[in-house]
Amino acid sequence: MPQSSVLTLSSDRLFADSEFGTRVLREIEAESALLGEENERIVAELSQEEQILTDQRATMTAEEFRPLAEAFDSKVQSHREGQRAKLDALARRSEEARQKFFELVQPVLIDLLRETGASIVIERSSVFLSSDRTDITDAAIARIDAAIGDGSAVENAPRE
Repeated sequence: MPQSSVLTLSSDRLFADSEFGTRVLREIEAESALLGEENERIVAELSQEEQILTDQRATMTAEEFRPLAEAFDSKVQSHREGQRAKLDALARRSEEARQKFFELVQPVLIDLLRETGASIVIERSSVFLSSDRTDITDAAIARIDAAIGDGSAVENAPRE
């Protein structure tokens, strides 16, 4: 452990390389892939429906066709909004997991701070120049993994 009054840490790497972050990112990626597949299926269905509507157009008057076209447009808009809401929810879930992670790891980081005698930990990306010896990211990841693992037990624990 470095003995320095100022330490650096990469919060992005801390999250992404920890067991907790790896699990969360893997889950988000899997859900994102499912959402992508669902979106492709919906687009294919809507394309077929649009082609049928286009074919029907030739045999209908404008007054007959207009309600069908408007209904189709409403359906497309509804699907877009639904998919956008699902993407937004996925992004929110990712951000909430990240916030939860940093709440959970704060005691570990405080212990590292005390152990090293440091008075401050600075985000590594905000530092213009420093020695790699002041970076505690790897040590923090090892301790966090030992303390909370992938976090599934902590995330699913009942709240007080």
